[in-house]
Amino acid sequence: MTQIHGEVAEGFGAVGDAFADNFDDRGEVGAAFCLYVGGTSVVDVWGGMADPATGRPWEQDTLQLHFSTTKGVAAICAAILHERGQLDYDSPVIAYWPEFAAGGKGTVTVAQCMCHQAGLAAVDTPLTLDEICDKEPVLRALEIQEPLWEPGTANGYHAITFGWIVGEIVKRIDGRPIGRFLADEVAGPLGVDSFIGLPESEEHRVAKIFPAPVINDPPTIELIAAMMGPGSLGYRALTMDGAMLVGQEYDPSVPLQIDTFNTRQVHAAEIPGAAGISEARALARMYGACVSEVDGIRLISDETVRTVRAERSRGPDKSLVVECAWGMGFMRHLDTNPMLTGESFGHPGAGGSLAFGDLDHQVGFGYVMNQMGNGIAGDPRANALIEAVRSCL
Repeated sequence: MTQIHGEVAEGFGAVGDAFADNFDDRGEVGAAFCLYVGGTSVVDVWGGMADPATGRPWEQDTLQLHFSTTKGVAAICAAILHERGQLDYDSPVIAYWPEFAAGGKGTVTVAQCMCHQAGLAAVDTPLTLDEICDKEPVLRALEIQEPLWEPGTANGYHAITFGWIVGEIVKRIDGRPIGRFLADEVAGPLGVDSFIGLPESEEHRVAKIFPAPVINDPPTIELIAAMMGPGSLGYRALTMDGAMLVGQEYDPSVPLQIDTFNTRQVHAAEIPGAAGISEARALARMYGACVSEVDGIRLISDETVRTVRAERSRGPDKSLVVECAWGMGFMRHLDTNPMLTGESFGHPGAGGSLAFGDLDHQVGFGYVMNQMGNGIAGDPRANALIEAVRSCL
């Protein structure tokens, strides 16, 4: 039985039990979970192994790369600028980033980028991993890229490009790279560790990611092949045309290939769509500060929360195939992406991580783990935590 560390407030024992059950019943290796309610931490737990091969345990300050859960962090940064009157979601991107106009994108709005309707899920310019981690070549490629479909007519998950677009808009408005903005305006004031671009001094704290188990179910493999087989938009979007795989062979039975995401190169890079590295409590605390006051800090107002969580696009996704729904950078609650309620706003990450806020219940939820899962309709571990939270509120 895995020893669980941390604190669980009275009345939230079911959440602590669900976290422990994830190790006993659902294949958890190392993980952390934190829950804020009404501005107060009511659950902050961790357990398991950060790296079983070396015997390194998951500790209170262990950090975890959390893939697309990072998109929600980037969206919070953008929402802060909107709150301050510096960012208008319905303005064209070129109001902030003039070079973006090339390729016929002069009328593409910030909102279309935030809700995955800009037609920029991939770029036609060939890029290497080194160029991707440098970021500037990606920005130049995005500037000249013609939309892959008519912007505003459909949603197609901008799996990695989303982050660079939002990050550059933030930088053009504020002057600071989004990683610096996150440190100065969110993580620093809240006293938590969340990074987009990890300092080398913190590398030793990062838990190693382990690939999901091989899938043996032919219908599931067939669905994954349709979603992200070579040449598909899903493959292009999720791997940057294969550049993020670095020599790995595509295999639909192992769809979440993550070797590059365990490297110092990717950890150090600014990849705001897919490579944020945080503590679970950092994610819960920042969402908690979006929906209530946390130790005197409120990141965005109720009005801004209602703006950013409002549905702006929905439909069968050109990249992910399944139906998706989006607000301003935040994924909406769906059967394929369950959160607390229909008005929760946040983002999951590949393999199972999840962070979200819920204004009506003043909840901030953060879950990270190092054993990737294969869940198509959410992850069983995150779903179990959600159900436990729901039962306690």
